Amino acid sequence: MKWEGNRESDNVEDRRGGGGFQVPGGRGIGIGSLVIALLGGWLLGINPLTLLGLLGGGGAPPAQVQQAPAQRPPADDPLARFVSTVLADTEDVWHGVFREAGGRYQEPRLVLFRGATPTACGTGQAAMGPFYCPADQKVYIDLGFYETLQSRLGAPGDFAQAYVIAHEVGHHVQNLLGISAKVDQMRGRVGQAEYNRLSVRLELQADCFAGVWAHHAQNARQILEQGDVEEAMNAAAKIGDDALQRSGGGAVVPESFTHGTSAQRQRWFHTGLRQGSLKACDTFAARAL
Repeated sequence: MKWEGNRESDNVEDRRGGGGFQVPGGRGIGIGSLVIALLGGWLLGINPLTLLGLLGGGGAPPAQVQQAPAQRPPADDPLARFVSTVLADTEDVWHGVFREAGGRYQEPRLVLFRGATPTACGTGQAAMGPFYCPADQKVYIDLGFYETLQSRLGAPGDFAQAYVIAHEVGHHVQNLLGISAKVDQMRGRVGQAEYNRLSVRLELQADCFAGVWAHHAQNARQILEQGDVEEAMNAAAKIGDDALQRSGGGAVVPESFTHGTSAQRQRWFHTGLRQGSLKACDTFAARAL
């Protein structure tokens, strides 16, 4: 991926030098939220969604949290510079997409942390993987996740890492458009299996939005190098619910899926990449995923 020398975002908070406090809150949505839970929870016979609390606490107002000390990432940290550059590129793309649709894009902030950090959606932990908190409109990532992505999940490459950021920013776009709120309103109104199916459509749409970013970034700045698309498609495959359940040594249980299968995640990322439009990413209207 061609990224060096490009603009870095000012919307990055580096909390890696500070601690955090446990706080109440709502739902955090993460691309890697099931990695640890599925690798351990399924072996123990415990629902990983219960372990992570991802489907609890909906509708709570934003909590007042005590922030860990935050500062700009150091200039000599190449991985922090990379995510800052990717975030800046998503800002440029989504400003353009919203502007063309007659709207105005509000930029999210990206928080770098280590271990755990307070958020308006509860305590963010490294074991959850990267996640987006709609209550404070921030993306959270412990950069150690990239080592997990490469060594444990078998998804190396800088564009695979960029896909992770773009997916979480996709959740921010859903938040701005009111899509995630509509899904959250269904909590308690439908059964668990049906809510899981809605969560799958939400996650697949975020994958598609990641593809939309890549489409426009490539057209505007030619960021893609040979093998980049394959890196993202491989990452999408490795974090499919079916793949994670198999890697955890358990049975594949479709009713428990919350993010979609490997094939579905690949399909919707590629749809966004190919077509580059929000309309093409309407997973909720799709008969087949």
